Amino acid sequence: LSVIADRFSKIGSKPEMELAFINESVISSLEYMRTSISKRVMLTINTTDESNSGVMLCQSLFEWVMENLTKNAVDAMQGEGSLTITVTDGGEMAVIDVKDSGKGIPRKNFKTVFNPGYTTKKRGWGLGLTLVKRIIEEYHGGKIYVKESEIGHGTTFRIELPRLR
Repeated sequence: LSVIADRFSKIGSKPEMELAFINESVISSLEYMRTSISKRVMLTINTTDESNSGVMLCQSLFEWVMENLTKNAVDAMQGEGSLTITVTDGGEMAVIDVKDSGKGIPRKNFKTVFNPGYTTKKRGWGLGLTLVKRIIEEYHGGKIYVKESEIGHGTTFRIELPRLR
């Protein structure tokens, strides 16, 4: 409950940012998720020394982003499949791809998935990706978008965060 309260307390005001290394932030964000997702989901994290950029993050909000994307991916795969998170060096940006083997998103919905109320689930308010977009774009100065998706084969969300030089 304290984690949830901390996250919500940061929404609506500019959160405190601190220097973080993206590889470690991604790995630590996903360690918790690894214990709470189905054992039938193969979770793979790919990083390199070159991808370990310094970025300014609010770690608790970034963890929320990774948690939302992971939960959505597991739901899209109905608890079985592969989820691959890859961190790469995108020049001025640190790039994180979250790729699942789920049901996919129709191209016409690539932008609307971030709208409040958009959901494909029987339960839920359709606010997860709306919050994710706000956290990445408004608070971290980055971008998030559907990089690619194919019906029946999965989806890749891409996050780009400004690197410190």
